[in-house]
Amino acid sequence: MAQEVLERARAIPEGFVTTYGDLSPRSPRFAGLVMAHTDDPSVPWHRIVRSDGSLAMGDRQRRMLEAEGVGFRPGGSRVDVARFRFGC
Repeated sequence: MAQEVLERARAIPEGFVTTYGDLSPRSPRFAGLVMAHTDDPSVPWHRIVRSDGSLAMGDRQRRMLEAEGVGFRPGGSRVDVARFRFGC
């Protein structure tokens, strides 16, 4: 199951995000655990956000997403998931 989460994460193209729930619909927390414990550089961890568009990894994650062209909602703290969500 962890390998499936990682494969789904690797499929997210630059400039898009997905949610922990998209990676693991039955257990978003499991997806978060898998992402937190991977050290595989091929996994774009920064493209995974919470369902409300908020970031688990703060400023570093935000800088990486902005560099890829991902936009944030007015107010600036959450990704515009409606525009930048990639369906897994």
